[in-house]
Amino acid sequence: MGRREYISYRSTTLAVRPKPRAALPPPPKPQAKRGTPAAKPPNLSPFSSPMSPSAPPSALRLRGLPKASLPASSSFPPSSRFPHHLSMSASSSRRPPPLAATAAAAGTGSGASPSLLAADPGHRDAVLLAARGAMANCLGETSLHLAVPGLRLAAKGKVRDVYESGEHLVLVTTDRQSAFDRVLASIPFKGQVLNETSLWWFDRTRHITPNAVVSSPDKNVTIAKRCSVFPVEFVVRGYVTGSTDTSLWTVYNKGARNYCGNVLRDGMVKNQKLSANILTPTTKAADHDVPVTPEEIINSGLMSKEDFDEARSKALSLFAYGQEVALENGLILVDTKYEFGKTADGTIMLIDEVHTPDSSRYWIADSYEERFSSGLEPENVDKEFLRLWFKNNCNPYEDAVLPEAPEELVCELAWRYIFLFETITNTKFEIPKTQCH
Repeated sequence: MGRREYISYRSTTLAVRPKPRAALPPPPKPQAKRGTPAAKPPNLSPFSSPMSPSAPPSALRLRGLPKASLPASSSFPPSSRFPHHLSMSASSSRRPPPLAATAAAAGTGSGASPSLLAADPGHRDAVLLAARGAMANCLGETSLHLAVPGLRLAAKGKVRDVYESGEHLVLVTTDRQSAFDRVLASIPFKGQVLNETSLWWFDRTRHITPNAVVSSPDKNVTIAKRCSVFPVEFVVRGYVTGSTDTSLWTVYNKGARNYCGNVLRDGMVKNQKLSANILTPTTKAADHDVPVTPEEIINSGLMSKEDFDEARSKALSLFAYGQEVALENGLILVDTKYEFGKTADGTIMLIDEVHTPDSSRYWIADSYEERFSSGLEPENVDKEFLRLWFKNNCNPYEDAVLPEAPEELVCELAWRYIFLFETITNTKFEIPKTQCH
């Protein structure tokens, strides 16, 4: 099986002047000062080579970008974020069920101990207020190719829109929120959080592995260069948990005791820590990830044994380092997934995204033991909060029409994503300015 071509994160410096930014209204002022703190479509990664889009995007333009190693005639649009709504076939006018039950189960209702999530209520209230005000301005669709001559729409994933220009891809991380192999909602500021979180981790994991990132000309954008990507996702897990069909807890609870080549002992319960981190790789099928053993990967020719062993070693080292950094900041990195590509000279590089709340599960460390002992869900700082709500209120895999995510759930998820970024990076998140037309 031939490998797909991808473009690594961070491309060469964008070498053309940005157009001047338009005057924008200021974001909501915080009420208190904060202390220091992409299910994807079939066979497609954000780094994949061009594919013909099935339908034209809307005329929404992306906020202004400085130019990169793009055609000399390219001209990015002026800075603006246009108000628009994400159109989702999964949504409907069904009245959303109450959020309280899921909030309690996820650590925000009764029974939850005070934790990092509630450490600065003033800052949280300010973010929730900003999120409510930005719900109509989420970055749901882009059409950058209509504004930049020579730029071509390569593909539209569940979360990222991918554009091609010569030897580089422009990866735009939108605010679309996916889970259960479908888009469920649009979350304010989410795309910016994912892009900036990945860039932070890419920069700090260079001692473990090189990565494909070269530059990020905009808070939602990364430029990448091509490399040959392995059609395998390296999922690393430290706990028996999860709510999706391929999660470790789901398959364990159904009786599986050998998962992706890992022997699991009897008697474990949901959210229990494993005795050692394990690798549970998956390969892409028609519309979902398929668990696979290392032997199946090698025997089917998806990767050579040498390449797989090197990528596995990198993945386990990245995860151990991520757990260490997370714990230093009061968080538990529960599980995550990595993707790797190979350059022409044979170097294996980290690509895609790293330790984001979309690709990873995070829990609050201080409350984990108490909640685990009480049979409560850990405090989630990732999209598991959204997964649990939909699992409690519908069948997200089979129902043709899903309930619309309540406003408080959308805003709470926006807060948790920003909270994660600020807690991990010890950096204040910059709420983007918006302009209405």
